[in-house]
Amino acid sequence: MPLPMATQKTTGEKLIASNRRALHEYFVLQKIEAGIELTGTEVKSLRDGRANLKDSYVTFKGRQAFLFGTHISPYTHGNRENHEPERTRRLLLHKREIEKLEAQVVEKGLTVVPLRLYFKGNHVKVEIAVVRGKKLYDKRETEKRREADRETAAAVKTWTR
Repeated sequence: MPLPMATQKTTGEKLIASNRRALHEYFVLQKIEAGIELTGTEVKSLRDGRANLKDSYVTFKGRQAFLFGTHISPYTHGNRENHEPERTRRLLLHKREIEKLEAQVVEKGLTVVPLRLYFKGNHVKVEIAVVRGKKLYDKRETEKRREADRETAAAVKTWTR
C-alpha cells in the first residue's frame, strides 16, 4: 500500500509560491529553511497568495543575507503605508549558516536561490537552496529522463488494467 501524500494537516505548511523555473535551470546541492523579515501588509498579501519568486536570488552584505527580486503584490486594502512590491527583504538565518552559505558562493561560484515560500504555522518561511547552473545539454538530459519516466508510468498503468 503506498504512503499517503504529505498534506497541509500533516506538515503544517501552506504553500504560497514556488520557483519551478529554478529546478529547471539549476542543480540543487543543498536546501535550507529561512525566516524572512516582512511588514504587515506583505503578510496579508501573502495570505492571498500574491507572490512571485521567478527572478529571485539571495545576496550577502555585512554578515546578513538578503532576498532580491521577490515580487509581493501590494495589499488590496492597504493604505498609504502599503509596501513596495520588489523591495529587498532580510532573511533570518544563524550567523554560522550565513557564513557557510557565503563561503560556498564565493569559493565555488555557486548561487543561492529561493525554491518556495510558505507558511509554517503563523510564520512565513523561505526554502533557499545552494545551486549550480545547468548547461543546455543537462537540461535536455533531464527532459529526456522525465519523458521516459512518463512513458514508463503510462505503460505500467495500461499493463495493470
